[in-house]
Amino acid sequence: QLQLAESGGGPVQTGGSLMLSCAASPSGFPLDHYATGWFRQAPGKERERVLCIGGSDDSTFSADSVKGRFAVSRNSANNIVYLQMNSLRPEDTGVYYCAVDLDARATLCPRGLIEVWGQGTLVTVSS
Repeated sequence: QLQLAESGGGPVQTGGSLMLSCAASPSGFPLDHYATGWFRQAPGKERERVLCIGGSDDSTFSADSVKGRFAVSRNSANNIVYLQMNSLRPEDTGVYYCAVDLDARATLCPRGLIEVWGQGTLVTVSS
């Protein structure tokens, strides 16, 4: 059964950078075959889709709130999806989750079809 694990969160000051990782278990699971997304949820707010990377290619989606600051990438050799976060702001604070949609109809972002979620990693940006 596929499991996802995020890592790399922590405290950071405004303007700083963090790189989050999303690793699949079992380790041989081909994450690059499936639409993978990064989501976040700030305290008291709804979950927000931040970035996605497509399953059949490297097409990406970025939310307007992170364009030019965040980037998603994938290492197919070790089946890890990364979220590089630069120029962090206090409003970026939240729990960051990765999710994979195992349904082939989800080509870019997970669509709630057959989703698997990680447990999340907390990012706290202080001013």
